[in-house]
Amino acid sequence: MAVASDSGMPMGQAAIRHAKRDQYSGFDDPRVNGGYMLTIAQNTNPPGLGEPLNTILSADSDARVLALNSDEGGFLNYMLSTSLGEECLGQHYGDYQMANLGDGQGNVTEMEVLRWNYGDIYIGTCRETFNGGLHLRYWRQNNTGAYFMAVSEELDLAANHLIAPNGYNLGRDHMVGNLTDQQSVIPTLNLTNTSTYSGSSSWANYTYETSVKYISGLLQNSSEGVNHPDSVAVNGRPAIDGLVAVLTVKITGVPPSSGALINVAVPVSAFVIVLSTAMAMLL
Repeated sequence: MAVASDSGMPMGQAAIRHAKRDQYSGFDDPRVNGGYMLTIAQNTNPPGLGEPLNTILSADSDARVLALNSDEGGFLNYMLSTSLGEECLGQHYGDYQMANLGDGQGNVTEMEVLRWNYGDIYIGTCRETFNGGLHLRYWRQNNTGAYFMAVSEELDLAANHLIAPNGYNLGRDHMVGNLTDQQSVIPTLNLTNTSTYSGSSSWANYTYETSVKYISGLLQNSSEGVNHPDSVAVNGRPAIDGLVAVLTVKITGVPPSSGALINVAVPVSAFVIVLSTAMAMLL
């Protein structure tokens, strides 16, 4: 089982240096320049385990999607198109994780966690905190602008937010299916490095056309170094299937007026109701 080196690098990833620098378009393989494709999680047993960076938003995407905002069609608005929002009342629950994307920045703490909002943009992520569901951590590769995401399905708070059985693969495919508006569940067990999907999603009058290609070679088809390997691996299969979903996104529809994401004033009384409801859920 992989263990952490003094630098915090999972030893199971340290020796992987075979990829060519120009092998991929829209992002750099972190391993080429000393990075790795597993996060650095805290308090794992044994030490040195991490979560797979199993989804990448390619820098070949529309520049507006790559901007870290929610009011001009940026990344956070794109995530809302698949019902993933920022954490409940802006509060983070659980340990932070780090990643090294091979961009010269070393080990970097996650930018934030996005959680399934159950269709409620105000306090829906509070429900995810208690009930579990789809969630992700993300980082941005400094030299390319690509987003690397560790996506998974987690169990509820009573189960200490452990990753669900096959939860890394299922979480990745859940998000891909939503972003491409699939009418049936993506067949996780049948995916290969030739699998592709495309389709659209929308939020706040922005429409996103997402093309997805599953690629192999960045992650191992293995449980080695992966956090919660015993509970995630099912039916004799490893914890992860070794596939990474690469998303290339174009904005195909925008609000009728420039600027625009729904800049509607919310009455103070409405905010108090939302805040009171959320706090009641937390007690």
